[in-house]
Amino acid sequence: MSVRAWAGFFAMSTIWGVPYLFIKVAVDDGVPPAFLAWSRVVLAAGVLLVLARRAGTLVSLRGRWRWLVAFALFEIAVPFPLIASGEQHVDSSVAAIIIAAAPLIVALLALRFDESERVSGRRLAGLLIGLGGVVALVGIDIAGSSGELLGAGAILVAAAGYAAGPMVLNRKLADADPRATMGASLAIAGIVLTPFAAARPPAEMPSGAAIAALLVLGLVCTAAAFVIYSGLIAEIGPGRALVITYVAPVVAVALGVSVLGERPGAGAIAGLLLIIAGSWLSTDGRLPPGPSAVLASLGRRARRGGGRGTAEAPRQPSSTTMRITTTTTTIPTNAGTIGF
Repeated sequence: MSVRAWAGFFAMSTIWGVPYLFIKVAVDDGVPPAFLAWSRVVLAAGVLLVLARRAGTLVSLRGRWRWLVAFALFEIAVPFPLIASGEQHVDSSVAAIIIAAAPLIVALLALRFDESERVSGRRLAGLLIGLGGVVALVGIDIAGSSGELLGAGAILVAAAGYAAGPMVLNRKLADADPRATMGASLAIAGIVLTPFAAARPPAEMPSGAAIAALLVLGLVCTAAAFVIYSGLIAEIGPGRALVITYVAPVVAVALGVSVLGERPGAGAIAGLLLIIAGSWLSTDGRLPPGPSAVLASLGRRARRGGGRGTAEAPRQPSSTTMRITTTTTTIPTNAGTIGF
């Protein structure tokens, strides 16, 4: 993967490791799952639609509404309340680890819908190892509790939505402006969730901590995250992009332990280790380019551009060279959306 893709990957792994903490804070304070999902969606939709309108990019959605509806249902309207409902029964760290099943579901869906995302060899081994981590978590830590199993089941259904959504985005919406795409999708999800949120509003005014959690969920974990995520999918595809769900649990577990006082069991620890290993293999077993790689690249360029063994002072490129470089460089449609 490119440096840009790795930057987006790590940004999303961090941002999407955070929501489980804030969801847990809100639902433990008495905020109903549907209302929680609706509030974060409406807030994020308002922000992104304003940005898209100012940029004049809403026109890029013309003729795409049925795919926007499909993406909104798969990626937002169904998973968001299910995750919040599941976290009424399981810890935030457990929820994040279960969501890590999403890349494997992508591989299963790809057998029927997307040949380019089919996995084999090292990537397939990584996905299976990651799934083994999820199985270890469910089989060891929560198998004895019916309430926790129901919560885990709801979160697993959400993971299936997270697997289907990026495939729709990659095949039908990737060339549209991400602010417009995500703003419109969030608005559609908000409309779908409105009757459910109205049917069961909070019994009393949420606490300051719960309100702060809703603001973070809407502005950071939804509005900013979805724009970055769309760019990441455009750069590396939905299968590799969803590997963030393997890394995000590390953040979620750390926050759950340090902030909420959660104590992951043996299954969670085993699952987490397997998921980390699966993440590494699923990204082709390569580490991000570090300083040494950058220096090596600069050295190669210097050797190619130097004279016949003589040291030359760096030369400024001519205007013609600059014009040719600018003309022949291909920039991905959503490249600028990665790494706010």
